[in-house]
Amino acid sequence: MSLTRFDEANDIVILENPAPIVTSTWSTNDNNLDTNFTSSIQSASIVSSTGSMQFYIDAYNAVSTSTAAQVQYSLAYGHRHGSGSPDFTNDTGSFGFSATKVNYNQYRQLVFQDETQYFTFGTHTPDSIYVINVNRANYKQRLSAGTLDLHISGANIDQPAASLLKLTDDSVSRGATANNPNYVGTNLGGYYNVVSGSVGIMSGSTINQKGGSSSYGHFYPHAGLIILNGDMFKAEPDSLRTADPAPASTLNTITSSLPLNNPGLSENRDNNHIKMYQCISSSNHFIIDTEEDVNSQFYFVRAKNSEFNYTNNPSFTSGSSKGTILFSSMRMNPKTFITTVGLYNDQNDLLAVAKLSQPIAKDFTKEALIRVKLDF
Repeated sequence: MSLTRFDEANDIVILENPAPIVTSTWSTNDNNLDTNFTSSIQSASIVSSTGSMQFYIDAYNAVSTSTAAQVQYSLAYGHRHGSGSPDFTNDTGSFGFSATKVNYNQYRQLVFQDETQYFTFGTHTPDSIYVINVNRANYKQRLSAGTLDLHISGANIDQPAASLLKLTDDSVSRGATANNPNYVGTNLGGYYNVVSGSVGIMSGSTINQKGGSSSYGHFYPHAGLIILNGDMFKAEPDSLRTADPAPASTLNTITSSLPLNNPGLSENRDNNHIKMYQCISSSNHFIIDTEEDVNSQFYFVRAKNSEFNYTNNPSFTSGSSKGTILFSSMRMNPKTFITTVGLYNDQNDLLAVAKLSQPIAKDFTKEALIRVKLDF
């Protein structure tokens, strides 16, 4: 087998800092997830304090019984004191041990790796959070900063009940670029603030858009998480309104009236995550793209006229006379066809194979230059 070493100065080209490739996050490949569906099977689990729907609600792109249905994102509600969902048991000392407390502890451990730290938005530390967890199978290396465009119907307590809250991240306002993402902090790879606005540009001049001290949340592109400040969706009693849209029949015991964080229903079944889901799904507008950095290396394979003119195919040589070429035309004027290029390391281990779209004829009168591109 004939191997030729590359000249690193002339034969190898490495592209540095390539522009990321951006595509839609949703499995339908549509830019906007304008239709959401839930699962009737998951909805039935809400009757149990340990049922999956006490912890989160899955949003599908199609009816869950359809073969095309895939989970696009999950939405959870967390409360550091366990408010908003029933306790797991009624035993002595079990007060506050519920799905919402588990959610809060799980996400603060994930973000801070600290069981004592609380989520703080601006200078405000709420007791509760909402978490939108984009399905990991739907995005590539990370979610794309500046593409978040999330509408929440009627959830803005500073506007009339029929208003539409439009949220984005503040990456563009922060001057983030591909070479300098300019993240806030380092947790989970860094985050951006969630603010009112669109396409990465916040409305106004400050991220603290509530009482001068609080943002709407944090957006973690590398982790696929949007963690929202629960107090930003906490209405006063006179802001109550009816569901929009109406709850599904499987959830007929659930009201989706605001406030999302209500004073407490019977058995503490506030179902705030379901209400937030209904506010998002009724807006018919959730855009977030995904991106990945594709590094490219180009290898220029040069087959000179005196090289690669013979083949290792055993059918070209005599089995009885080792090394004897069977066909006389191949002895003085051999002709081969290049179909494949193999890239090897110094230990002669095959690392990559490039297939040509069509064979290239090769003999002593011809030279070939083949460009091999590796993306990774």
